[in-house]
Amino acid sequence: MSLVRQGLGFTAVGTLQLLLDWAVMVALSAHGMSLPASNVAGRLAGASLGFWANRKVTFGGAGKPALPQVFRFLALWVLLTVLSTLALVIVTHHGSLAEAWLMKPLIEGGLAGVSFLTCRHWVYR
Repeated sequence: MSLVRQGLGFTAVGTLQLLLDWAVMVALSAHGMSLPASNVAGRLAGASLGFWANRKVTFGGAGKPALPQVFRFLALWVLLTVLSTLALVIVTHHGSLAEAWLMKPLIEGGLAGVSFLTCRHWVYR
């Protein structure tokens, strides 16, 4: 598969993931759940959609054994979730919860490049 096709697919799937992730995080944190816990819940919701869609559509990994891909995906997800959560905690510490809500798409967008390259060359190989 071409880099451009994968990039476009990853961007489309990632946009849907981000919308789901952000909506869950905002809803839970607005109703009193801590920001770190609501971010993990949001990223888990987005990851559930993203793993399946990227495996099937973006990277064509559906014909390969799923279990190794799941473990590699989980390792990447944990790392990126820690980074995302730390960034949001820092934003909240220096600003407010509302500012963290606004910054989440930018933070996730910054992590998307790392995620794309890692998924392309390691997770779904």
